[in-house]
Amino acid sequence: MNCKYNHLIFFYNFVCQIIRIMNAQTKDPSAMDRFKSVLKRHKLKATPQRLAVHEAMLELGHASADQVCRWISAKGGTRVTVSSVYNILTQMTLLGVYVHRFSANNKMFFDVNTFQHIHLYDTVNNEFKDIMDDELLKTVESRVKSKRYRGYKVDGVDIQIICHPTTRRNTLTK
Repeated sequence: MNCKYNHLIFFYNFVCQIIRIMNAQTKDPSAMDRFKSVLKRHKLKATPQRLAVHEAMLELGHASADQVCRWISAKGGTRVTVSSVYNILTQMTLLGVYVHRFSANNKMFFDVNTFQHIHLYDTVNNEFKDIMDDELLKTVESRVKSKRYRGYKVDGVDIQIICHPTTRRNTLTK
């Protein structure tokens, strides 16, 4: 009985993760509408630059300001500078549209997935990959929150796994 229950929990978590990922993708036509609603709620204009940055972020998932700027330039149309993109990304992070994180080389990246999840950070290609493992997150968070750290109260857990591609992956991507 316990084994069946564990399989149901695993399946439920898996389905929830798929739904979360799908909602963050560009294939969700309401993603841009939700973004425009956030702008309107905060009395900000839906400028071509803001819309282009958000479209790039939906496509890229995790990106730095210069990566977003390159994506927008490659697509053509809207002209933006890296500093404008950075300012837009930072402003949208303050509004909760994105979250930011630092890479191992201290570069700021932005993430469209604002829910709690694990990151793999590839130090060779400077890329983040999402890992959906609610069980691991809950286990680590429970363990950490049960400990006492003199002078500190744990607010949450943010797991970033630092890694590099295996030799096999390197040969496959060349």
